[in-house]
Amino acid sequence: MRTRALPFLAFTILLLTYSCQPNDPLGIDLPPPVAAPFEDLDTLAVNDWWNRALSKIVDLRVNRDSVVAFGMYTVSDHTLKLTAQLYPLYPKESREVRLEIKEGDTWQEIQKIRINDLGWSGLFVVSDWDHSRDTPYRIRHGEKASFEGLVRKDPQDKDQIVVAAMSCNSNKDRGMRPNYIRNIDHHDPDLLFFAGDQSYDHKEHTAAWIKFGLQFRDLFKDRPCICIPDDHDIGQGNLWGEGGIKSKKEVADDGGYRYHHEYVKMVERCQTSHLPDPYDPAPIAQGIGVYYTNLILGDVDFAIIEDRKFKSGPAGKIPQQGPRPDHINNPEYDPTTVDLEGLVLLGERQLTFLNDWATKRDGIALKAVFSQTGFCGGAHLHGQKQNRLHADLDSNGWPQTGRNKALEAIKAAKAVHIAGDQHLATVIHHGIKSFRDGPWAFVVPAIVNNYYSRWWWPEDEQPGGQHDPNNPLPWTGDYLDGFDNKITMHAFANPDTDSNGAGYGLIRFNKKEKSVVFECWPRYANVTEGEAKQFPGWPVTISQDQL
Repeated sequence: MRTRALPFLAFTILLLTYSCQPNDPLGIDLPPPVAAPFEDLDTLAVNDWWNRALSKIVDLRVNRDSVVAFGMYTVSDHTLKLTAQLYPLYPKESREVRLEIKEGDTWQEIQKIRINDLGWSGLFVVSDWDHSRDTPYRIRHGEKASFEGLVRKDPQDKDQIVVAAMSCNSNKDRGMRPNYIRNIDHHDPDLLFFAGDQSYDHKEHTAAWIKFGLQFRDLFKDRPCICIPDDHDIGQGNLWGEGGIKSKKEVADDGGYRYHHEYVKMVERCQTSHLPDPYDPAPIAQGIGVYYTNLILGDVDFAIIEDRKFKSGPAGKIPQQGPRPDHINNPEYDPTTVDLEGLVLLGERQLTFLNDWATKRDGIALKAVFSQTGFCGGAHLHGQKQNRLHADLDSNGWPQTGRNKALEAIKAAKAVHIAGDQHLATVIHHGIKSFRDGPWAFVVPAIVNNYYSRWWWPEDEQPGGQHDPNNPLPWTGDYLDGFDNKITMHAFANPDTDSNGAGYGLIRFNKKEKSVVFECWPRYANVTEGEAKQFPGWPVTISQDQL
């Protein structure tokens, strides 16, 4: 009874305070505010949010001329999709936001939408968009609040398309990100990719998401941005989505989602609604949506997949061989005992999408797949140097059959794979049936790497097979991961290195040469000074005949 009564109680509180909140515009005839359908979640931004104590995340009670926090956009197939993110609004404030574009010296309003009270975001969709020119835009609320940016023209005329990729924005450091803004602006990428864990405040996504936006909006206000949520964004330490079911365990290692489905939907709406329309929009269990899709920019085709959403949870499905169902600490175990029939990684729907996407090459120079994490166990030490894991079932190295199906589809597309999540930057050439017969993958470093760092550190401290003697790193070459997956390590940035291993990835797609260059830059490097160095082992160039 208590669970069912609380949303109604919150709604009653809103009605009682409807006419007494500070700075509340008067005389506006609006529907009553929306009460949150969940309890103890997003409390800083729902119901009577203005009565909450000040948060250490971010102050949400801004001046009303600053309520438009930021916008994030993509352009695909002549359609602009732009998400407007607002700070929380008082009950009598208008939920209407307007999109304007600049024609010459004049701003013209082109669309109005209504903001959703859960998450305080809304989506503009503008068809027949002219992507052949730069177009200034601004998002407006009321008479004074606005946020301005630039929708860039499609860079089809460029020989090189550049992507800046980041992940893992730990709340262990709540400061701004001036090094990233300075460096990435200097590189001037054509596209941004945030691979997940933009928020680490599990139960307060809206506040943490707005904080993330304040940290990085100077980058994505003027260029397209692909952003996908990972486990911490939706309030979990790990995520095995199991097709959207409700988890029965607090740690959710049995598969599914821990928190209320409307909270999960709110997170995905805020972070992904501006992506191109999904390949197959049918919702999964609990009405949770999907966003796997592709974006073509400058003749480079980027697939965006959800490698956590359909994945099987390990608890109760495989024999536990460690202190946790997802951690294997038994070096004597047989990896085939965990690769069982019926276990899912990407799921048939996403494999259908990838296999279809792989065949479409008209007008496409190069391809890449964006996802949350890597398709192998690419780390040995977890959290601290004393914690050696034989295998980590949170990685996409498991289940092995699903891993190989995914890699076969990526290889068929002649695509590279870009991901985050691991708090450890690596460049790995995957093997499926034999070493080096699969695609190349770049897992980019964490934005902040003082939370659960990882190390690549073979127990025998020996180089792998076919080690390149010219590689400055010692433990490179052919290895088997903890699932007996074949991998060839080319570069890794352990947290003992510059910037504690934190930083960002830069991927250069050279269309004429049909090659891809992986760059990996430390957080505290200053690329504007001309003497900044990448992590040892980078850059790594993938030639056309290696794709």
